[in-house]
Amino acid sequence: MPFEFVNLEPDGIILIKPAIYKDTRGVFSEVYKTSEFKKAGIDADFVQDNYSVSEKGVLRGIHYQREPYSQAKLVRCLEGRIYDVAVDLRPDSKTFKRYVRVELSGDNGHSLYIPRGFGHGFAVLSDRAVVMYKTDSEYNPKADCGIFWKDKSLNIDWGIDFEPVLSDKDLNLPELGQGMKG
Repeated sequence: MPFEFVNLEPDGIILIKPAIYKDTRGVFSEVYKTSEFKKAGIDADFVQDNYSVSEKGVLRGIHYQREPYSQAKLVRCLEGRIYDVAVDLRPDSKTFKRYVRVELSGDNGHSLYIPRGFGHGFAVLSDRAVVMYKTDSEYNPKADCGIFWKDKSLNIDWGIDFEPVLSDKDLNLPELGQGMKG
């Protein structure tokens, strides 16, 4: 099988480890294959790809979209290293407000599947990181929301020992108890 699928907590998060083939020419791996992903329980119809380039110290997030425009995401770091974070924002979930942090890198080739109802963000660990992710719903600016990265009720360990570089938008996001909005 070209992929190993690892179910993580909170429930619904899946780490995807592709088989990576190396030889004298370089490296080859499959990144996405609908039939294999469906067998693993990932039945998303991805409709949009997003691409970002960030410098060391940048933190993006925590972002999500309100219903009915919520998005499942398949996140991969193509170059560099990031800590990718997904937070369960489903109020009725047994894992509400719990999060997972996973290192994604160009070297390990792993991807993280994040279902609808989760907030998402990442911190850049390398000098530069190139991140690409698929979504199963198109971006809708009217549904754009976020939560402050240092929300006290979430107490996320971002795994960083530096004050991150944030956008003005991310600096001004509310904490969870202040009414999640964009």
